[in-house]
Amino acid sequence: MLRALLASAAALALVAPPSPAAELPIFDAHIHYSHDAWENLPPKAAVDVLRKAGVKRALVSSSGDEGTQRLALAAPDLILPSLRPYRSRAEIPTWVRDATVVPFLEDRLAKHRYVAIGEFHVYGADADLPVVRRAVELAKQHKLVLHAHGDADAIERLFRQDPGARILWAHSGFTDPASVRSMLAKHRNLWCDLAFRSDPGSGGKVAPEWRALFTEFPDRFMVGTDTYTPERWLYVGEHAAWARGWLADLPAPLAERIAWRNGEALFAAAIAARQQ
Repeated sequence: MLRALLASAAALALVAPPSPAAELPIFDAHIHYSHDAWENLPPKAAVDVLRKAGVKRALVSSSGDEGTQRLALAAPDLILPSLRPYRSRAEIPTWVRDATVVPFLEDRLAKHRYVAIGEFHVYGADADLPVVRRAVELAKQHKLVLHAHGDADAIERLFRQDPGARILWAHSGFTDPASVRSMLAKHRNLWCDLAFRSDPGSGGKVAPEWRALFTEFPDRFMVGTDTYTPERWLYVGEHAAWARGWLADLPAPLAERIAWRNGEALFAAAIAARQQ
């Protein structure tokens, strides 16, 4: 059943007529392509889904890393590979205390080129555990962004380990705007992905507190779908259209920044290197 649904999504992506909203490109900062996705939706079909949705670039990670590599091979112009420290989803709650994660990361970094480490889950004092510290060291060594799904306390601890780190804070749209503002004001190398916060307001209108935050920090936000299960691939196009809907409530230059320019700017060096 799942295979049929995903195949239908790919087919629709190929035949559906373009919409005016598709004129605004999307940098999707939160895509997963794990084993149970590529088993049902082959790389070419997944790439077709992304392109039809108007995705200009996608930051992709997977549990384990093979899905990312398959997708990157299929569309090197579109896919920015991120190394997730999970060999399976079951490791989400355990990786911070699993010493075998370190050689896994080191081995993959020796074999492939990435733009980030993550998305990884870490909360509070767990960010100071040895495995997480080594991940931060590897990101610094390889000049990679840290894509962190965690609370403000964990983000603070990551920055204390490496004040020069570049951190993309996953799902930060779920945090209240005042707290996000405080973090952005404190850390100039902190960016926010708004995955699962597709509409920071209601009815396609951006709430005043979010509008003020976007206006104050126009270069720090980007959108993301978060295809954390295979079924989420059915909504890549819908999410892109939904994001364009609320972005249309912002001034055009600001909407463009959040939609795609901020992602392109954050990963500009990595994009240039991959195009050589």
